[in-house]
Amino acid sequence: MSFDLPFGFGSALLVLLIAAAFGALRVLREYQRGVIFLLGRFWKVKGPGLVLVIPGLQQMVRVDLRVVTMDVPPQDVISRDNVSVKVNAVVFFRVVDPQRAIINVEDYLMATSQLAQTTLRVVLGKHELDEMLAERERLNLDVQRILDQQTDPWGVKVTNVEIKHIDLNESMVRAIARQAEAERERRAKIIHADGEKQAAGALLEAARMLATQPEAMQLRYLQTMTQVAGDRGSTVLLPLPMDLLGPLVQRARERPAE
Repeated sequence: MSFDLPFGFGSALLVLLIAAAFGALRVLREYQRGVIFLLGRFWKVKGPGLVLVIPGLQQMVRVDLRVVTMDVPPQDVISRDNVSVKVNAVVFFRVVDPQRAIINVEDYLMATSQLAQTTLRVVLGKHELDEMLAERERLNLDVQRILDQQTDPWGVKVTNVEIKHIDLNESMVRAIARQAEAERERRAKIIHADGEKQAAGALLEAARMLATQPEAMQLRYLQTMTQVAGDRGSTVLLPLPMDLLGPLVQRARERPAE
């Protein structure tokens, strides 16, 4: 005994089977992976390419493996020297283990964002304001290292952290400007004092040379007379020190008579 199905019902069933077969197919791009659950339990990670998901028995969650650029909103940070500043940063991270990123944390994007905010406040709060402004590269590495350690159980790899802005209030900006001006004045005074010291040493050396070599003193005296005579149009009388003529008189006495 056989039952013949109406032609219309058979065609509808065939269409439903074809639609279900197409509905079970998923296409994952090169940067995507699919975490497959079988009856609620983790089965495997598939992709990229064409993936078959059995409706009713399996579910698939897509995971993007590309680097995510996350902007950390401005955070109120109190430095170690009790200065209040606003700091914002940008965090670069990517998923390296899709299974842990889906199973171990509810929303890895939100969790990484919240963790980045708290870590930024904690790390910068351990440093003084001058360190925040002058050693930003070292602070970036510290924040990146801590974030990477804490997100590792989630299958997330933090590759880089960059502090973008450190905003100060107007009073602190004026105080830093005054400090910088005082530092420049201090350096100018030190340079001026160092120049005076070097000039005094050179003058002392020149005085010693003139004291040991009377001929040099005579030449210096004559050079001074030449300069004075060239600068003035009137006649200038200068006293001639006898100690300058002493060596000349002595040499004249020692010279044998011709």
